[in-house]
Amino acid sequence: MPVKNRYRADHVGSLLRPAELLEARDAFARHAVSEEQLRAVENRAIRKILQRQRDIGLDILSDGELRRGSWLTDMAEAVEGFVRERVVLDWKGPGGGPEESSANAVGGKLRQHRKLTACELPLLRQEARAPFKVTLPAPSNFMISSYKPGLTDRFYESRAALLQDLAGIIRQEIQWLIEQGVIYIQLDAPYYSHYLDPEHREKNISEGRDPDRELAGGIAADNAALEGIPRDQVNVAMHVCRGNSRSRWFTEGGYDLIAAKLFEEMNVDRFLLEFDTERSGSFEPLRRIPRGKSVVLGLVTTKEPRLESKDEVRRRIDLAAKCVPIENLAVSPQCGFASVAAGNLLSEDDQWRKLDLVVEVARKVWG
Repeated sequence: MPVKNRYRADHVGSLLRPAELLEARDAFARHAVSEEQLRAVENRAIRKILQRQRDIGLDILSDGELRRGSWLTDMAEAVEGFVRERVVLDWKGPGGGPEESSANAVGGKLRQHRKLTACELPLLRQEARAPFKVTLPAPSNFMISSYKPGLTDRFYESRAALLQDLAGIIRQEIQWLIEQGVIYIQLDAPYYSHYLDPEHREKNISEGRDPDRELAGGIAADNAALEGIPRDQVNVAMHVCRGNSRSRWFTEGGYDLIAAKLFEEMNVDRFLLEFDTERSGSFEPLRRIPRGKSVVLGLVTTKEPRLESKDEVRRRIDLAAKCVPIENLAVSPQCGFASVAAGNLLSEDDQWRKLDLVVEVARKVWG
């Protein structure tokens, strides 16, 4: 049985792809190397990052999502019904502007033909030699990232209808992962930030959509994905951020507008939350976290090379502890280092220094 809420030095999951892997992926796209050759490069890279995570002392490991094109592309690769059309997002930050999401739109009825993480789990089980997590996109993401009016509504009359099928797919994946012995499963749900950002809320309303109703629908779908799951056997976490692609973001604002519904109604054990800049607001919304649930404070940024001060990170943990008991807190970077394969604008050395910092602070605070 997994120990709940005791992973103090955590991280969101994705890690920078080594140059050799990026080159191999590019060669595979050009049909210059075989899938077998690409998998061999991936395997070498994953073994190295697992060893590095063990060396620095992270409490929970990941495979860095090194086999993925982005954090949610496994869905379209494992499920028929997605097409090569994209929803455009307005990115902020370095090189920002309108750009297509990495998610494919839904252009047919969804039919799963393989497990999302089927090619990731075997090596993780074999090589981790420590507790590890598997990350999955929450069903709620696709309500925004893949529902394209004029296309998707030919097959799903509403976002709610699409969410029902997606919840079933993720529920089956979670059940399978638990049967395989996975004890930490993380649902990534950055699109909840659309409902905390005043600009995005206003846009939704102008389009005739009700952001509060959509928020409730997303939470219901994500909870439906957890129905019937044996929770004594697994830590279920949810990560919420404001977008993360090549050091850019797509939303801004504190958690205030979504805290009551999301924190109180979402049936997870652990929230990994972004708190690395003023864009994330204050810790006050954490007062809505129910007793017994834990919060992983994303205090170390993955968007730039600057290394945070240990004293500053500890000071901010102390501030958060005024809203959530310190025994229910942990620390991590605010998001992954490479939510898309190209990665954020920092080096692998910067990445490992930041993860070293997370571990050092966690040991100082919690022992």
